[in-house]
Amino acid sequence: MTLLAGCSSGQAAPAPANPAPASATPSVLGSPGARAASQADTGRLRAALLPAPDGMRVVHGPETGAFGSLQATRQGLEAAKQAKLERPECAGAAQLDATQPALAGAPAAVVAYASGTGSITQALVSLPSPAFPKPLPRQCATYEAQVNGVQVTYRTRELDMPKRGDESRAYLTTASGGADNAQVGSVVLRRGNVVLSLLVVGRKVEPAGLFELGRLADRKLAQAAG
Repeated sequence: MTLLAGCSSGQAAPAPANPAPASATPSVLGSPGARAASQADTGRLRAALLPAPDGMRVVHGPETGAFGSLQATRQGLEAAKQAKLERPECAGAAQLDATQPALAGAPAAVVAYASGTGSITQALVSLPSPAFPKPLPRQCATYEAQVNGVQVTYRTRELDMPKRGDESRAYLTTASGGADNAQVGSVVLRRGNVVLSLLVVGRKVEPAGLFELGRLADRKLAQAAG
C-alpha cells in the first residue's frame, strides 16, 4: 500500500485508493435510470458511514458519487504521482483499485476525520458483484520510496483481526524517514457487495483500537443494509 505525505493530520498518510482518471468512469452513469439507482446506492452508503469519533472533526466529506470521480480518489492519484516507489507494483496493493472500470464507476461514499494526533478516512463502495482486494504481496511488506524528496521506508504486517463481514483483513504499516515517523492501520472488509476501507494515521496506531473501529464500522454497515 502506498504511503504519502500530506494528510490532514500532518503525518505520512496512505492514498485511500488507486484512483482512476475521469475516462475510466463508465458513460452509462449519465442515463436517468442509472443516475437514480446510483443516487439511491450512495444515499445508503452515506448513511452507513461512521460519525465523527470523540475529539475529531470532519476534514473531508461526506462525499458521494462514482468512486473514480470522487475528489478524495483523485487527490490520491495526484499524491501518488509525487512519490517514486522502489516497487511500483506496491502502489495500491491490498486496497480498492479505482483503475478498474467497474470499480471506478461504482457508487461510493467517503469521509475523513482528524484531530491533533491523527486522522481516519473511511470509504464505502457498492460493487456490481462481490469482490475483495487481494492480500498484500510478499514483496510489498518492506520497500522504500522518495516522498517529497525524503527517503521513506515502509514496513507492513498483517494483523490477526477477528473476522468482520463476509471477509476482512487488517494491516499495520510503519513509515520511517525524515523528521517524522508515522503508523497507518488499515482495515478492508466486505459485506455482500459493499467493500469498506478504513485508514487510521497517527504516530502510533494500536491494533486493539483499529479492531474496535472495524467492528463499529461493520456494525453500522450491517444496520444500514437492514
